[in-house]
Amino acid sequence: MVTVLSDRHEELADQLVALFLAEGFRRFTLGDLTQRLHCSKTTLYALGESKEQLVGNAVVRFFRAATSEVERATAEADGAEAKVAAYLSAVADALRPASAAFIADVAAHPTARRAYARNTKIAAGRVHELIDEGVASGDFREVHAAFVADTVANTMQRIQSGDVLRTTGLRDAEAYEELARLVLRGVRS
Repeated sequence: MVTVLSDRHEELADQLVALFLAEGFRRFTLGDLTQRLHCSKTTLYALGESKEQLVGNAVVRFFRAATSEVERATAEADGAEAKVAAYLSAVADALRPASAAFIADVAAHPTARRAYARNTKIAAGRVHELIDEGVASGDFREVHAAFVADTVANTMQRIQSGDVLRTTGLRDAEAYEELARLVLRGVRS
């Protein structure tokens, strides 16, 4: 069943996502959220019946909006190289507002972590498609697209899990920018 939100609830959901991106979500109680968002618990419960559900719904909302923006940026790019660059750059741009607290909270929260992992898997598959298209069009040299995509997927998973941050100091957005440069250098004709 799909719940249709009122304009006020849509606005509130966007504010919740922005708050979580800026400050994380683990430390907030429902009371804290009602104060910060200037709403009642009843109004907040329209977005989720518990804090667990609020967090899950907000993270899914963030990734849904990010995916839409990433695909829009990719569609506007012309040529295989530009599409791969646009895709990974748009992923970086989408993650740029995510604070270290948000990324840490996502990694520690099972529902949010699954949402991030699901989106990472979809993104890796999309990169595979873009590389296949570039090889087929002759824009990229003959590469084993599945291997490149598997390498990208593993790197994305390491970014998502926080391993890249711990080992390199690169935040997620910065790591995606580096990944884009690495992939493009590897597949150019």
